[in-house]
Amino acid sequence: MAAINADPEVMRWIRDGSVRDEQQTRSGIRAWESEWESQGFGLFAVEIRSTGELAGFTGLSVPGYLPEVLPAVEVGWRLGRSHWGQGLATEAAEAAVRFGFEERGLERIVSITQVGNDASERIVNKLGMRPARETVNPTGGRRVRVFELSSGQYVTTTR
Repeated sequence: MAAINADPEVMRWIRDGSVRDEQQTRSGIRAWESEWESQGFGLFAVEIRSTGELAGFTGLSVPGYLPEVLPAVEVGWRLGRSHWGQGLATEAAEAAVRFGFEERGLERIVSITQVGNDASERIVNKLGMRPARETVNPTGGRRVRVFELSSGQYVTTTR
């Protein structure tokens, strides 16, 4: 995960675009693990079945960095560049959304993308999410779009 977080192209659309070193990555993983304990959901490792290679992560988290959308649970993903364009992020995000609605009984899931991140917006659209608002991420100062999907919309799109 540290190698993924150290890649400027991967991190380009994350907060202010800064890369993360190994210590920052370890700290982030500890925070993700504690979210599982406190919230009953969190981030999943995405691995390549045939090789066991770590491709990145997907999952659910509380977007505390954007208080105006709270209460909310966000679906997110981050994959290493060598795994882009293969449908892995979409497949993994679909599984995370399914987990959130079917296993955790969530009423609404959001996704927050930076304006201009067309690849993530394509995934959000494939998830059936709808635009909710555009605002500024106070932690990075960049414009973001908030998309949302309710449990009722999810049930409708999966039948």
